[in-house]
Amino acid sequence: MKFLGLPHHRARRGRDAGTPLLECVGLEVAYGRTQILFDVSIDVDEGEVLAVLGTNGAGKSTLLRAISGLTPPKGGKVVLDGRDVTGTSPVKMAALGLAHMPGGRGIFPDLTVGENLRMATWSFRSDKPRSKRAVDRALDLFPALSTRLGDRAGLLSGGQQQMLALAQAFMPDPRLLLVDELSLGLAPVIVMELLEVVRRLRNEGVAVVLVEQSAELALQVADRAVFLEKGETRFSGPAREILERGDLVRSVFLSGARDQLQADAGVRAVPADKTGGASDTTFRTFDIASLVHSGKTRATLTARGLNKRFGGVTAVDDVDLDIEPGEIVGLMGPNGAGKTTVLDVLSGFVVPDSGTVRLVSGDGGDLDLSALSPDARAMLGLGRSFQDARLFPGLSVTETLAVSCERWVTSREPLAAALRLPASVLSEAEVFERVERILALLRLAVFRDRFASELSTGSRRLVEFGCLLAQEPEVLLLDEPSAGLARAEAEALGPVLKGIRDATGAALVLVEHDVPLLRATCDRLIALDAGRIIATGTPAEVLDDPLVVRAYLGGAAPVTA
Repeated sequence: MKFLGLPHHRARRGRDAGTPLLECVGLEVAYGRTQILFDVSIDVDEGEVLAVLGTNGAGKSTLLRAISGLTPPKGGKVVLDGRDVTGTSPVKMAALGLAHMPGGRGIFPDLTVGENLRMATWSFRSDKPRSKRAVDRALDLFPALSTRLGDRAGLLSGGQQQMLALAQAFMPDPRLLLVDELSLGLAPVIVMELLEVVRRLRNEGVAVVLVEQSAELALQVADRAVFLEKGETRFSGPAREILERGDLVRSVFLSGARDQLQADAGVRAVPADKTGGASDTTFRTFDIASLVHSGKTRATLTARGLNKRFGGVTAVDDVDLDIEPGEIVGLMGPNGAGKTTVLDVLSGFVVPDSGTVRLVSGDGGDLDLSALSPDARAMLGLGRSFQDARLFPGLSVTETLAVSCERWVTSREPLAAALRLPASVLSEAEVFERVERILALLRLAVFRDRFASELSTGSRRLVEFGCLLAQEPEVLLLDEPSAGLARAEAEALGPVLKGIRDATGAALVLVEHDVPLLRATCDRLIALDAGRIIATGTPAEVLDDPLVVRAYLGGAAPVTA
């Protein structure tokens, strides 16, 4: 296989660099009967950044798991600094100088920020001076964390949690750093700062393997890039030359590499039976009305005087909201502005210091949700997603979706279920009929028997999206719905969200850093900064507001699509 006229395995530097720090040869990885990686080979030198790119389900995260020992390969080998470490445990890999930052949640949410940082020094905890230097360096790299040391990590904003996870990966001074989804949930200005940190590590001699959905971001910092498609290596070459080949990036992320390969290089395509015939397109337009009950009540969500402080930090400061039926509202602002905390308060996961939350139905009903638990609010039609796709890791995709249909279970008697009485059988049949429709609508059937913990970041996002559809909520609160999705998939997400709104009449509230998605999807935007609302109005009005520009981009240029 060739790319840009260079051999596939050594299309990287144009010089003899000797033995690479990391070399993977012919990796084959499977989850049960489902094979994910097919004969994948990569290598990376000290002081080099290798970007691993591809659409959701391409096998990128699985490749990192195979390298770090979390998922031992069934074939091929992993060589670290000339030593065969195939199948070595993650603990021993860490001792050899490897650090792995996983996609999604990579922190301990019930520990404080300070405790999380100290946990990252476990491999050298007896060396107190080194541990202190490592913590000080992490806080120097991410000063936003220094004011939250005593707060539970689970209460940080999504972006701050990502910063904490990255800081933990830096602290042991690894020789090889594996980063899964660097930009997940981060505002653009923060992402650029993190890219500078990656460049600094590279200059210090650290080898970095970077898995990223945003090809443009990854190629800005990488020396080389590898494109994966359905578990196979499709392209490999210098990042600068790939960045100049827009047609190549489009062929992989928008059209699928198979057609481009056949046209340009005559390389064989991936057999359809290897992937179960899954489509290249993650989202598609579908008739969501087939999932919706007739006579669905439309509801208005209102909040008055919401206030929340974490220690000495004000996360939400006197916020009032009115979310009308059928309205799509976007919450935007820099990391730490209070967006996720607002969703936590609305959904009941965080108790506000003051303020009320009410759900007013179209038939005149007025429910005060302020004292209700998250599950009680969900049963009343208030749906909530999370940035890190909180699924049951030990359940299959089918079982996860079935659990999400709890709102519609008509028979809850254990004895009826044990005796297989008609009421219980009919209830189960209705649930699994709904599950089958969701699997078909979101094209998740190929993953039906896979555990949620085995899925890629983007695929977990799809399953979580299916769980929300199963609930048929009155109001849907979405935290970073595009996180973990490739650009083409994020662009297709907007019409899907509008389709849900049009078919169900439900209101949608989006917390999102993807400005083009907000502009194209939302009826109204609300901008937050330091917990306060600083602007509200149409997308055009808010994105051009000087206060928003100053808060969101630090006074740079206007926010554009």
